[in-house]
Amino acid sequence: MRLYVVDAMCIHSGLVILEYADLIVRKLLQNWITRDRQVARMSQPLAGRVKRPHRFRPGTVALREIRKYQKNTDLLIQKLPFQRLVREIAQNYKTDLRFQSHAVLALQEAAEAYLVGLFEDTNLCAIHAKRVTIMPKDVQLARRIRGERH
Repeated sequence: MRLYVVDAMCIHSGLVILEYADLIVRKLLQNWITRDRQVARMSQPLAGRVKRPHRFRPGTVALREIRKYQKNTDLLIQKLPFQRLVREIAQNYKTDLRFQSHAVLALQEAAEAYLVGLFEDTNLCAIHAKRVTIMPKDVQLARRIRGERH
């Protein structure tokens, strides 16, 4: 398809085509075609490429979990596995022991409070050693400073 520009002064001699008008029309059509191709390419799914899942920077999820667990007061260990552990340990001392549900919950509260405090001290020991990762030697040092038996 060609578009022509008519010169008003030369109507009697027919249509006069200006060279630059033809170039402008070609450029406009070329721009429209490339824009349509870009839109079509963007609307198509990525062929052969799989979209990677979003990843947070290292430490972001850890800090979010810290805030989450510091906010709530729920128990961190599931109740039934802890109850089974208590019953298994009690079997070593005396068989046919029975526990009230409140007694098991009290044991769990105390155990979790002890473990959280121990991990806080363990973290301080790791930071003192200029590390951010806790190690078994940090737990041993924290227990020794507390005066607990190995």
